[in-house]
Amino acid sequence: MKKWFSSIGPGTLVTAAFIGPGTVTVCTLAGVKFGYTLLWALTLSVVACIILQEMSARLGIITQNGLSEVLKSQFENKILRSILVAIVISAIFVGNAAYEAGNISGGVLGLSTIVGSPYLVFGNVTINYLSLIIGGVAFALLYIGNYKVLERSLIVLVLCMSIAFVITAIITKPNLSLILHGFVPSLESEKLFTVVGLIGTTVVPYNLFLHASLVKEKWNKPDQLPLARKDTLIAIIVGGIMSMSIIIAGASIQNLEVNSAADLAKSLEPIFGSGAKYVLSLGLFAAGITSAITAPLAAAYVVQGCLGWEGGLRSNKFRSVWMFILLLGVVFSSLGIKSIEIIQFAQVANGLLLPIIAGFLLWVMNSKKILGSYTNSRLQNLVGVLIVLVTIFLGLRSVWKVVINL
Repeated sequence: MKKWFSSIGPGTLVTAAFIGPGTVTVCTLAGVKFGYTLLWALTLSVVACIILQEMSARLGIITQNGLSEVLKSQFENKILRSILVAIVISAIFVGNAAYEAGNISGGVLGLSTIVGSPYLVFGNVTINYLSLIIGGVAFALLYIGNYKVLERSLIVLVLCMSIAFVITAIITKPNLSLILHGFVPSLESEKLFTVVGLIGTTVVPYNLFLHASLVKEKWNKPDQLPLARKDTLIAIIVGGIMSMSIIIAGASIQNLEVNSAADLAKSLEPIFGSGAKYVLSLGLFAAGITSAITAPLAAAYVVQGCLGWEGGLRSNKFRSVWMFILLLGVVFSSLGIKSIEIIQFAQVANGLLLPIIAGFLLWVMNSKKILGSYTNSRLQNLVGVLIVLVTIFLGLRSVWKVVINL
């Protein structure tokens, strides 16, 4: 058992990254609005996530470089390389800054459901002390700069989330036959926006960069690929089960006034008792704090790779990036902006950005110059292309729907 636990890690950090307040919120809304009928979309999202994250992990182990370093190395033309670096940094850096506000706000929602108002008033100054607590915990774990400490802390938090969300789903006593029917694909136009959100919240673009950078912290030999694949498979399936549990819990409340997981927690209390509220709220808090750690970490890895900085987790340049992202998240989450709007915007934006990043990854994964005999198989390429085409189609349709409704 000890040997098995020692072989897991990077995949769990990826799960910690995508099971954030965004996932909890989008899955809650999917369950409340459409019941179990979008479980099929979440299943496909999990399969797509496994396939793309395996490619990312394989790239990191074989090349011992992150995705941003590899992509940059493929452009000899300085102008093209500079454009690529600018696109990647702006997309991931700015996106993660927006994400961080949602992560911390989501964690605050979870805690405030339990402890009450998160605000302290000093004269004319109002301080959201819960945002400061979450930001402080994230800062401490990142500043230590020890990969093992970070990995073990996030594994514990992911386990807490898993238990919280699964227990919540069981408490609601779901209809098993309706759950099974939810895995049968059906796509009506009113569900499209939510489907894109589910894809965007499960297959997160910055996780492709994060995973490639993390695996080389743990593994450095091609014969360790089976360990990385098992780690990826188990961790993402666990994440998928958590997401499905949230949809199932949301489906038990037929109340369109539910706009977030915190609302869901309050709605569960009169029906299933106060225990349900506390369990779900703790899960939301854990989701917020894990993503509040991984989003700045991913941004720092991307910027470090794009700009060619030397040094590891404790280098000053690396720390300056995640500190800036974390600071922005704490500040914006304290301004009273509705976290539901931040989170939903970030999820849909991710759904639109995904085909671009996935396309880059597919291109690199077919380069024998980079990967030698570890390039994609025909089946992997076929599935990868299908994932990109589906995400392009859904993304364009969601944009069109937004435009015609303006």
